[in-house]
Amino acid sequence: MPKEFGRNQRVAQFIKEELSVLVQREFPLNQHGMITLTNVDVSSDLGSATIYITVLSGDSSNSNDDESTLSTSTDVREKLVAELNEKKGLFRQEISHMLTSRGVPTLRFKYDESIERAQRLTDIINSVSQSDDEPSD
Repeated sequence: MPKEFGRNQRVAQFIKEELSVLVQREFPLNQHGMITLTNVDVSSDLGSATIYITVLSGDSSNSNDDESTLSTSTDVREKLVAELNEKKGLFRQEISHMLTSRGVPTLRFKYDESIERAQRLTDIINSVSQSDDEPSD
């Protein structure tokens, strides 16, 4: 029976905490908005880590629309993920100085679409419940 908090989960948590600081340092808030690391999956052999990110854009052009801060264009997402993946060597090197284990997992960044999917589902549910609440003549 595996431990409740195995080594790969501890390494994942450590990477998430340290990378969040490094990413905010390399990608300032005014450049891309607030980049959030939502999850880190480390393989069982500690050889690779997939880091899932989301972006809350600082675009105030649609300040009346709450969704504008949650959704970013696909081009912006792809560009940001590409930039993060370009700097993954630097991030890995920085983590190697802090991590006490012998090896450091190779890093791969991916955009986490689960928050946007949840927001779309919430909007659909709200629109259905609002249409049910309206009196029919």
